Amino acid sequence: YQEIRPMVFSGIYPLDTSAYEKLKVSLGKLRLNDSSFVYQTESSAALGFGFRCGFLGLLHLEVVVERVRREYDLDIICTYPSVVYRIVGSDGSEREVDNPVNLPDPTEIASISEPIIRATILTPTECIGDILSLIMEKRGECDHTETLDETRIILECVLPLNEILVDFNDRIKSITRGYGSMDYELSGYRPATLIKLDILVNGETVDALSLIVHRDKAHAAGSELTRKLKEF
Repeated sequence: YQEIRPMVFSGIYPLDTSAYEKLKVSLGKLRLNDSSFVYQTESSAALGFGFRCGFLGLLHLEVVVERVRREYDLDIICTYPSVVYRIVGSDGSEREVDNPVNLPDPTEIASISEPIIRATILTPTECIGDILSLIMEKRGECDHTETLDETRIILECVLPLNEILVDFNDRIKSITRGYGSMDYELSGYRPATLIKLDILVNGETVDALSLIVHRDKAHAAGSELTRKLKEF
């Protein structure tokens, strides 16, 4: 027996604040037949009252969100998915944080560790260069390769879980024209240079848009997010 623990967290809020109770009932019903799905109440200055939900992965998140929309006829909005970070405070205390809003002040943090996965990627031989570039872009490293035959190679690599949440699998499919695939398992935690990225709208911080990102990627992530906000 192994305890099933959520690996990915996201806030779910009703677009219409009057639908809060209906959303609460809907999530409760989903929880009855899905023990790996967890949730608790939370509030956002920008989005009002909602729920902080935990999922096994991004696919699990998408399935739950789609069921809420279709089966219970609810219009909802989800915050950017996050993972569980381990924080060691300057006083030596340890805690876990799954919401950027709860990240302590930098002066109170001694170190931050992020969850790491060991991924196995199957790719056509001619795509190996582009796949390796993608792995490096996602702050990963490949430590083993195995040739299956003249056309296929297996790559074993280590990557931060947070880096593969959104577009990693889609980009593998795009690079390999659908012939690539990936499987992964959690492989512990390791320290990283992570910071909280806040987005200000009209000079005010919007908590629902806050992210925990690697320091080297903060500017690019902020620029991309503000560009999308401008488009909307």
